[in-house]
Amino acid sequence: MKKIFLMLFAVCAFAACDPIHEKIGNGGHISVDELISKTTVTVDKAASGQNGNVITCETLAPVNAKWDIGGKEFVGNYATKKMKLGSYSVKLTAICADGTELTADFPITCSEITDPLQKFYIFGGPDNTEPAILGPGDAAAGRFSDGEGKYFPFLSDEVYFGKKTLIFDIIEAEEGQFIWGDDFGCTVRVMSGWWDGPFADNVALSVGLWELPITDEIANTCAKGATAHDLDLMMTRGTVKIKSVYYEE
Repeated sequence: MKKIFLMLFAVCAFAACDPIHEKIGNGGHISVDELISKTTVTVDKAASGQNGNVITCETLAPVNAKWDIGGKEFVGNYATKKMKLGSYSVKLTAICADGTELTADFPITCSEITDPLQKFYIFGGPDNTEPAILGPGDAAAGRFSDGEGKYFPFLSDEVYFGKKTLIFDIIEAEEGQFIWGDDFGCTVRVMSGWWDGPFADNVALSVGLWELPITDEIANTCAKGATAHDLDLMMTRGTVKIKSVYYEE
C-alpha cells in the first residue's frame, strides 16, 4: 500500500510541474494602445527650435523591445541614434510575456544637424590619391581581407554585428561588358570570399556615394565570430574607382 501511495504522489507531482499546462492568463500581454501610451520617441531640438538629428526611443512597457531606426535594429527598452536629415518611421516590435508580438510606428522628421555624424574610415580618406580599382571578374580586388584582398582590410565583428552601413565614395564609374554575356553597364555582385550568396547581384553603381547596409545574412556569414568568409565585391560589368570606404555614427 505504501508503494502505491508513493507512485501516485510522484505522478501528481510531475503533472503539477508540466509547463505545458501552465496558464499565463490575461496578464501575459498588453494592448497596442497600452504599448504606445508607455513609449516615447523624440528628436532633440536645435537652438532654432527645429528638430535636431538625434532620435531617442524608450518604452516603459513590460515587454522585450526591438527598435528599427532608419534601417538599423536596436534591442532593449532604450535606444538612441544620430541620423541624417530626412523623415523616418521608427518601428517598435514588442514581445509580451506570453509571446504575443506587437508593433507600433512613430513618424519622425530630422530637420537640422545638432550632432554631426562622425566618419570612421575603413579604406582611404578625404585626401586619398590612390583609389581602389575594381574591374570585372576580379573577386580579389573587392575582398575585405588582409590576406587575400588587394585594398580593403578585414572588417571587425563590431562592424558586422553592429550592422554598420558601409559608404563607398566612387570617383569614377565606367561601363563595361557583362562577364557572362553581351550587355553593358556598371554593376557589382555583393558576396563572400567563399562565393556564398550572392547577397545581392548586379547592383548598379555610379559616381557618388554608394551605401551598403550590413545585413544579418552578411554578418552571420562573414564575421570572424561567425564563419569568417569575408565580405567581397566583384564587378559583373564595368570598372569603378573608390576613393574611400567608411561608416558614420
